[in-house]
Amino acid sequence: MRLQDKTAIVTGGGSGFGAGIVRKFAAEGARVMVADLNGEAAQKMAAEVGGIACRVDVSNRVSVEAMADLARDAFGALDILVNNAGITHLPTLMEDVTEEAFDRVLAVNAKSVYLTARSFVPGMKQAGKGAILNVASTAGLSPRPKLNWYNASKGWMITATKTMAVELAPHGVRVNAICPVAGETPLLSRFMGEDTPEMREKFLSTIPIGRFSTPEDMGNAACFLCSDEAAMVTGVAMEVDGGRCI
Repeated sequence: MRLQDKTAIVTGGGSGFGAGIVRKFAAEGARVMVADLNGEAAQKMAAEVGGIACRVDVSNRVSVEAMADLARDAFGALDILVNNAGITHLPTLMEDVTEEAFDRVLAVNAKSVYLTARSFVPGMKQAGKGAILNVASTAGLSPRPKLNWYNASKGWMITATKTMAVELAPHGVRVNAICPVAGETPLLSRFMGEDTPEMREKFLSTIPIGRFSTPEDMGNAACFLCSDEAAMVTGVAMEVDGGRCI
């Protein structure tokens, strides 16, 4: 019960890594808001863990502000914010990625962190405590060809994490990131371009531990970084990647 009586929001919490984080947080005693663009998935996951569901487009200011209002009504103060929602473009030569795809990737992966900070950082500063976790990627540390603008968005997130940590540390707010390698999530096929046994084998050959990241892996790492056990940890981009970045 490391998160006993803590309140938390997990964006993109309806599936994949986000769902793993939601389940772990709830098991450790947190009250969780499951926020997702897929409202049905958010409702299903919230029902599973006894949490609250919120349909949100994290790239839209009005939608994020509505999520913040719902959180204040439900929780009062927010202890933990997990910026997990993310998307990618298909593996494509950098110059062939459409402007629409570029804008969407940066809006969901980068602008969302700015928007949630606007909505939740003031309350955390006033309370003198809080933990923010940004779900980045090994792509931001060890980028692969043809995912250029996705890689860049996750590199942005890692830099944002570090600068947020420095600015918010005097206010008692910690900010960290986790960097998973690809896992069994809705984005896996988009990372690989095509989901075939051959592509999986090729991808797995780059991971020394020999398997993909799981939602449970992300939940365990997120729980530690957002708990009081990590009281001296801020500005970290933790690789949860089976050795992929070595």
